[in-house]
Amino acid sequence: MKPRISVLTLGVDDLERSLKFYRDGLGLPTEGIVGTEFEHGAVAFFDLQSGVKLAIWSRKDLAAEANVPHHAPSSTEMTIGHNVGSKKEVDEVMEQAVKAGATVTVAAQDTFWGGYSGHFLDPDGHLWEVCWNPAWELDD
Repeated sequence: MKPRISVLTLGVDDLERSLKFYRDGLGLPTEGIVGTEFEHGAVAFFDLQSGVKLAIWSRKDLAAEANVPHHAPSSTEMTIGHNVGSKKEVDEVMEQAVKAGATVTVAAQDTFWGGYSGHFLDPDGHLWEVCWNPAWELDD
C-alpha cells in the first residue's frame, strides 16, 4: 500500500455545530454541507494542505455507510496533530480554538522532548494537539 491518505473523516453528533466550529471558529476553508439530497450523505469537507481534506459526517451516517455499530465516542481513539512554526503560534491557535468552543485538556506548555504543545477537544470530543517541534521544518 502506498501512503495516500487524503481525507480524515470525523464522526460528529451535530453537523451544523461542527461546521461552525471548524469554518467560523478555526477558519478552515469549506464549501459547507453537501450531499443533503442523499440518505446518509450530508457531509462537509475542509481543505487542509496539499490535497488533504478534513471531513465531518454524522456518526449515525458514518456507521450506516461502513456497516459498523454506532458506539459512544472516545477521545482516546486518536489525536489530530496540528504542527505550527513557533511557540507563539501554538498559543494563538489554542486561543482561537477556545474562542470557537473547544475545551482545553492540557494548556500549551514546554514538553519533555524539547517542543511546545497543548491539547483541546472539539465540540464532539475529538482530541487535537497543537504543537511546535523545533526539529521539524514546515512548508507554508
